[in-house]
Amino acid sequence: MQTGSSKAPPLLEVCDLSVRYGSGSRALTDVSYSLAAGEIVAILGPNGAGKTTVLRAISGLLPVHHGQVESGSLRFDGHAMERLNAAGRVRQGLAQVMEGRRIFGEMTVAENLMAGAHTRPRVGARRAELKDTLDRVLDYFPILKQRLDAIAGYLSGGEQQMLAIGRALMAAPRLLLLDEPSLGVAPKIVAQISEILLRINQSGVSVLLVEQNASVALDLCHHALVLENGRVAVSGTASVLQSDPRVREIYLGMSGQGRRSFRVADAVAAGGVA
Repeated sequence: MQTGSSKAPPLLEVCDLSVRYGSGSRALTDVSYSLAAGEIVAILGPNGAGKTTVLRAISGLLPVHHGQVESGSLRFDGHAMERLNAAGRVRQGLAQVMEGRRIFGEMTVAENLMAGAHTRPRVGARRAELKDTLDRVLDYFPILKQRLDAIAGYLSGGEQQMLAIGRALMAAPRLLLLDEPSLGVAPKIVAQISEILLRINQSGVSVLLVEQNASVALDLCHHALVLENGRVAVSGTASVLQSDPRVREIYLGMSGQGRRSFRVADAVAAGGVA
């Protein structure tokens, strides 16, 4: 687990955020937290807790899903975000890797990566900066360098997840939003991706990580919050959450039998096999 600096000023501030989809009930109610520059923060919780909604509110994608911020505020690097659309937020330094990867399956790996840089200028010195970013992404993910001309839809699930992260990094974000990066990925590849995320963070990119796999998330993050029914149920440093028996059992799906993910806890609750 990483050790973050509590003295760093907030890069992202979410204050009393409430969100509703259409005429339905609220998906989030009075959610507040902050993320300091250089931190990895994890948002944990079961299905339907509101984790993805938090990311959509930050990235500006709520309107695409017929959602809206009812109240509260979002600030990035001290500036209000409410009036910026999704592309504007990418230009400010945000990039999101959505659940399910959402790569362009009929395009090549190289074309997918360059699509991630669509908001960046490609002339003069900026072209050289773009090349440097691409080289850095391929250094993180050597398998992508070997498969630049391959059709993305034919990559394995783990390779597609790496491509989705690499594509987001092509926007040169200051804050990387990740939605369920371990979903549908083999444990060995999850471990590789976790190591790469630490390298990305050490390079200066902050990370907001949504995960149902509490074990993976808490081993990566500095701080975490657990959502329950659209509200913050508990929050604190990763070490505090890992060491509190009540938090481990009730909120993190970790029992005396070993660590669980929220996916396993949901399956058990539904009558599945743990």
